[in-house]
Amino acid sequence: MTRSGDAVSHPPFPLAGYAFGAAGAMLFASKGIIIKLAYAEGIDPETLLALRMAFSLPFYLAVGAFALLRLRGMGEPLPSGRLVVQSMLVGALGYWLASYLDFAGLQYTSASFSRLILFTYPIYVALFGALLFGQPIRPKAMLAFALAYGGLALIFLQNVTAMGSDVVKGSVLVTLAAISFALYQLCARSLLQRVGSALFTCIAMISASIMAIGQFAVLRPVEALMVSPHGLMLAVSVAIGATVLPTFLMNAALKRISAQANSMISTVSPVATMVLAVIFLGESASPAELAGAVLVMASIGWFTLSDARRR
Repeated sequence: MTRSGDAVSHPPFPLAGYAFGAAGAMLFASKGIIIKLAYAEGIDPETLLALRMAFSLPFYLAVGAFALLRLRGMGEPLPSGRLVVQSMLVGALGYWLASYLDFAGLQYTSASFSRLILFTYPIYVALFGALLFGQPIRPKAMLAFALAYGGLALIFLQNVTAMGSDVVKGSVLVTLAAISFALYQLCARSLLQRVGSALFTCIAMISASIMAIGQFAVLRPVEALMVSPHGLMLAVSVAIGATVLPTFLMNAALKRISAQANSMISTVSPVATMVLAVIFLGESASPAELAGAVLVMASIGWFTLSDARRR
């Protein structure tokens, strides 16, 4: 049973849903670009992640408080302490650990390659769903996995020749980020239904913020927060433009269009990252890398579409 505030209806203007979904995917695509620009300013991953979560935290606190007041006003029960703790743990997995691994990996890989690796997380959802949750594994998942990683292998071979062993380190970190986010997706499903999507998202992000700020406090001196004005602007951009706004845009899209349509729109994200990386970072792509990117996006897009139809 879903919360009243999360009920899905059939709105009169589905085109708005496609616009919201595309805008959210484009903003998510900008994350790797902004992170790379911040690294060029001398900001380390721990500091940038802490700043990102600190700047986004007030928005999630406000939305979470509104969601709680709305539940009380409608006379619905508030989530139990146990559900809150479970939501916090799962949120830390998906929005702190996965994010930190992604941030760390971006020190060693290109923004577009990192985004393509992250884009494979639906395959890990299928694989770990079978291994850990007893969900049936389908040949389509294995075929999509093989095709996607065949495409990534093409890009990896091009990058490792040019950049050396750092690419291996970055690829492993971003792959672990994709695995962490896949596990988050599996663990979050039942909590989303029991807590409600808006409140769960806020609890998860607040938990991730506590973890990120705590990690910074342990690993870095307070003086590390004294970044340049341009670095501060980039931290605000990754917090608001690549975190808060796309989160709410994706939620708005899901209220207006199907999950299937929203999943297909998300394939815009790696393409947008590649274009933005060329414009703002001066990255280039060889024919082999472009072929690998097409193979990854086609295989994951096909798997996502077939999985959505099956549901």
